[in-house]
Amino acid sequence: MAVIKLTKANFESEALQSTKPVLVDFYADWCGPCKMVSPLVDELAEESDAYKVGKVNVDESPELAAKYGVMSIPTLIVLKDGKVAQQAVGARGKDAIRKMIG
Repeated sequence: MAVIKLTKANFESEALQSTKPVLVDFYADWCGPCKMVSPLVDELAEESDAYKVGKVNVDESPELAAKYGVMSIPTLIVLKDGKVAQQAVGARGKDAIRKMIG
């Protein structure tokens, strides 16, 4: 499944109302560690239909970053039933991210 670009406009329908777990990658284009994590997140999106993967550009959607208390990027959050089930700050390996999803 392709990565979904999450914005204020579609966050509710794509992430919070999802029946599947949702991995959300909070990132910025200028962030070095984000650039390391991004291809891993993209690969995970293609591996399974058991979960959804979305990305939030914190420069374009600062209100979403603020809502989830994102102070450092990359921040990865797993939402289940609209609630935060897992959260990790900083670059992670693919296996660690996969374990977050469950």
